[in-house]
Amino acid sequence: MRILHTGDWHIGKIINDFSLLEDQRYIFQQLYQIIEEEKPDCIVIAGDIYDRSIPPKEAVLLLDEVLTTLCTKYKLPTLIISGNHDSEERLSFGSKILEASNLYIVGEITQDIKKISLHDEYGVVNFYLLPYAHPIIVSNVFNEKIRDHDEAFGLIMSKLKENFDSEARNVLVTHNYIVTNPDDMLKSDSERSISIGGTEYIDVNKVLDFDYVALGHLHKPQKVKEDYIRYSGSILKYSFSECDIDKGVVIVDIKEKGNIKIKMRTLTPLREMLILKGKLQELISPSTYEHINRDSYIRADLTDTIDLYDPLSTLRAIYPNIMQIQRVINLNQTTSRTKASEGFQNKSKLDLFKEFYQEMTALSLDEDKEKAFIDILNEGEMDV
Repeated sequence: MRILHTGDWHIGKIINDFSLLEDQRYIFQQLYQIIEEEKPDCIVIAGDIYDRSIPPKEAVLLLDEVLTTLCTKYKLPTLIISGNHDSEERLSFGSKILEASNLYIVGEITQDIKKISLHDEYGVVNFYLLPYAHPIIVSNVFNEKIRDHDEAFGLIMSKLKENFDSEARNVLVTHNYIVTNPDDMLKSDSERSISIGGTEYIDVNKVLDFDYVALGHLHKPQKVKEDYIRYSGSILKYSFSECDIDKGVVIVDIKEKGNIKIKMRTLTPLREMLILKGKLQELISPSTYEHINRDSYIRADLTDTIDLYDPLSTLRAIYPNIMQIQRVINLNQTTSRTKASEGFQNKSKLDLFKEFYQEMTALSLDEDKEKAFIDILNEGEMDV
């Protein structure tokens, strides 16, 4: 059985007032192309379908278009769970009647973990659909006291394993922060924490009995301990911390028990996300922009030490999709920026200002600035 594993679509995502619906629509066209080339037997979408619990109508229409294409044009069994960005009730609406079209949506956690069984030449493959659920919700559903995500997940696994056929091929689809070591996992700025008090981490050892684990939540494609436990990553770069991360989907081939092959198919965005660093005049110079796609989403890290008049408009004339600018100060000092150096009581105001200026800009105070500072000091003393 060939599975296409994806997740973290975040349909309706807006970054710095830029809607990414056009970019997402472009990616879905690539997804269709991959489906036509790879010919999967089913598609698994591991949560965070929308970017927020109440998505805009344009996002709902786009998802409707995508799911209609998957289920009617390609006739693919499509298995979906909710993530921490989704509204489980809204995502689940109509899920029972949609199953007639091989569209399986599980938004809410229940005592009976949803199992979908598909068949191929080797027999049955069981898909367990486990949506994101906060420990408080799990505690209420199972009427047991739960302290954190790991304990909640452990309880769910114990219930699931009560009717678990270890001889069959079993796939878990879940949206959780499953790790070997939290420090080894690569997160990004666009991932919302799933913990409010208590740990959000779940021990990977709880899922080792499955033949494949399709994970959602982390936006970088990566494995967890074993090759068959994987985050597909998001379909687009959703923060500038993801600039260097290639996005894609996972193609999983499961043959007989224990025989599994995995590969990635890369997705190419309509617009890249780039960070440009330098002085304003450098960034608007042809020597900089002639080597890049100026329609990319840009963050400009400006290293100018002088005041700039409306740098955003200046940059936008060259880079129409610039999202953000920030001033960057290079500091060579390792001491506290709020503590004056030794002997400051015996130093003049000019000497103290020179030290402050160098610490804040990594540059020495030139003669013109020194003269200007002295003039300001003299004016102040005259006013007194």
